[in-house]
Amino acid sequence: MKIVKKEEAVRFHIFNGILGRIIFSSENVMFLLVEIEPRGVVPEHSHPHEQMGICLKGKAEFRSGEESVIVDEGTFYWIKPGEKHSVRSLVDEVSVFLDVFNPPREDYLEKVKKVSGCGEVDK
Repeated sequence: MKIVKKEEAVRFHIFNGILGRIIFSSENVMFLLVEIEPRGVVPEHSHPHEQMGICLKGKAEFRSGEESVIVDEGTFYWIKPGEKHSVRSLVDEVSVFLDVFNPPREDYLEKVKKVSGCGEVDK
């Protein structure tokens, strides 16, 4: 068994104003804690990974194509591989999401390797 506290996970920049912490990553799945600054924006992007998650704190607008959905605390979401999507925080506090990726995001694992040599970023 493995137990991790949030503070033990290395923080890294995903986008400007968007921080991530890999909580767990196995051969098949990754748990990523995402913190979006107040009124922050995750720009439109896509990736070959399946992504599911839950909003733990805050409120945001999720967009995919012409679809726009408000996601707040306790709301789950599913983003299919290759689906273009973006997120915009709607609140004046940090919004927190738990994302689950299959397969794990190799790009994020590489970012953590680079950051972990010099400690946390923006603590």
